[in-house]
Amino acid sequence: MAVNIQHLGLGVLAAAALSACGGGGDAEVNTKPRFLGSIGQVSYDGNTDDLLTAGLGKTGLQSPVAPAYANPLQPTAAELRRTAIHTNYRALLDMTEAGGYGVLYGPNVDAVGRVTTGEGKVAGTEYTALADDGSGRQNVTLVVQVPASFDPANACIVSATSSGSRGVYGAISSGEWGLKRGCAVAYTDKGTGAAPHDLANDTVPLVNGTRASAASAGTNAAFNAGLSLAELTAFNTATPNRFAFKHAHSGQNPEKDWGRHTLRAIDMAFYVLNQQFGAPDAFGTRYRHIKPANTLVLASGVSNGGGAAVAAAEQDSTGLIDGVVVTEPQVQVPANAVLSVKRGGVAVSAHGKPLYDYTTQANLYQACAALAPSIASGPYAAAFAAGFAGAALPIAPNRCAGLKAQGLLAGNTTAELAEDALQKLLASGWEAESSVLYPSLAAFEVAPAVATTFANAYARASAKDNLCGFSYAATTAAGAVTTLAPAALAGMYATGNGVPPSGGVNLVNNQSKFGPARDFLSFNASSVADWNLDGALCLRNLLTGTGAQAQALQAGLNETRLTGNLRGKPALIVHGRSDALLPPNHTSRPYTALNRQVEGASSKLSYVEVTNAQHFDSFIGLPTVLPGYDSRFVPLHVYLNRSLDAMYEHLKNGKALPPSQVVRTVPRGGTPGAAPAIGAANLPALATTPVAADAITVVAGSIAVPE
Repeated sequence: MAVNIQHLGLGVLAAAALSACGGGGDAEVNTKPRFLGSIGQVSYDGNTDDLLTAGLGKTGLQSPVAPAYANPLQPTAAELRRTAIHTNYRALLDMTEAGGYGVLYGPNVDAVGRVTTGEGKVAGTEYTALADDGSGRQNVTLVVQVPASFDPANACIVSATSSGSRGVYGAISSGEWGLKRGCAVAYTDKGTGAAPHDLANDTVPLVNGTRASAASAGTNAAFNAGLSLAELTAFNTATPNRFAFKHAHSGQNPEKDWGRHTLRAIDMAFYVLNQQFGAPDAFGTRYRHIKPANTLVLASGVSNGGGAAVAAAEQDSTGLIDGVVVTEPQVQVPANAVLSVKRGGVAVSAHGKPLYDYTTQANLYQACAALAPSIASGPYAAAFAAGFAGAALPIAPNRCAGLKAQGLLAGNTTAELAEDALQKLLASGWEAESSVLYPSLAAFEVAPAVATTFANAYARASAKDNLCGFSYAATTAAGAVTTLAPAALAGMYATGNGVPPSGGVNLVNNQSKFGPARDFLSFNASSVADWNLDGALCLRNLLTGTGAQAQALQAGLNETRLTGNLRGKPALIVHGRSDALLPPNHTSRPYTALNRQVEGASSKLSYVEVTNAQHFDSFIGLPTVLPGYDSRFVPLHVYLNRSLDAMYEHLKNGKALPPSQVVRTVPRGGTPGAAPAIGAANLPALATTPVAADAITVVAGSIAVPE
């Protein structure tokens, strides 16, 4: 075979020569994956700065005050990284000692659960790169952290894909488990991110969080909304001071590729590990000695990151991943799947719906249901009624009345309408245990934020489309669109979550009668403030409509559905029964049934359902803001760590995985806002052989969860 030697490096020629001479025939050159651009590399001493805490340590992470910038208008890349780690670590965990931080989990708790007196800093090297197809339109951020304790002879990699629409450090609290084990941790923002394209000033974020003009950034922008000069000018004239966010406005429908992005992060980890630990030959070439065959690889994540890990396992045709451990994953089963879900022997009629379906349903009913007398003792219920149902701002009762006018609710009083709205949600697949969470989730605008983001993403809508009349902007206290404080934009890479309301940017209803206004403060055509019912109905109708935008959304949604085939990989899925954001009836329960239907006897998936656990551990740690979360709910993060421990023991030492089961936790109780400290009695271990009353039964296409 003729070989053009001009296209071969000296190291490749050397490998060929070795093979021709009968030696080194199995040598594989450590070639950088084609999807990677240039790779940045920074080493941290584990004292002044580190991989896990950005130099803040256990104590600094616990502080509610974010680290300051020397110049808030121009924070450095290192400062932004530090604040991003502080923000994202705290965003997923209860940071109070009474709730478990520093005692059950946290940087100072070692790999075997011992509480140490140290700060938990982890020395090592961090590698950063963008994955792209060369167009600069994808630019998915990948980060690999290699702790100084990494042992090439006992190699392990843990993927920690970001949750929600967060940036690349969005799963830092999950990556902690891997760093403590001496594993490399492979992070990715999965094509989302916290920092926006400022359309008014045409500035964009770079991969390190600093900002530049769109023109100077070019294809190195972490995100550019992709508007032409004419489009940008017209948009800014019609709707000034707006922002575009990557998850919503990239035009990529990134969720369809979340599994691929996770696999690419793992690929990058193998590359940098071999570069770091492989001794070069005489020609400077390094070879792949750390390979999937001799490396333990776990795919892990929380929420959307958990869904990405599951998708990666399904797509892993080359055998990169050895095991999967996720909590509360956002997973979507096929539209035509025939599955059965039971709880307490009773069939659940509504199950296996996609995220967009149940989120737009929540967006319609949750603000009204939050006023139901039957949940008036729940966290934030009284504050919600005072703030959103009083004479000064009766927008929640107006939403109830608007839904009645649409024929969607029945009742004669606000209380009756609210109870009917609550029943609508229960009938749509939410568990009764999650009902008490509706006031706080409605107040934080969770459902409209998620529904708007995913509507744009699935439909591949541009920012200029203002889908269903929504846009993103800073607003005044009265709700009018205004300019964003420059310091807020400069630091949003570190403080935002990519799904407004976030970082000072809010969801705006462009079609409000008296001019564009913050969504929940806007007015309909009849001069009624009803929490923008028209916008909620528009988003809902895209699910079944026949127009071009509806068809685009439906096609994009279908691109994100999973197959249920984990390729025989051992897996643990953990979900809180009280999850009000990603209800188990639409996510983990039907996916488990689907997996058994697809894989049959070769399935190695166990499903663990935890009572008194919900989606936002961080809310438990806000006793003065959300009293009652602390007395009612336990941290699901503890069971992520325990499940990772179980999977590690299974893969390293052959210990059996815990079977599918319900774990019956004990709430802390006491006074809401001042619950007693959590202890071992609140958090029972995963059972090696659950009693019959706790055993979850899974057969092909069917799951039965005990009451």
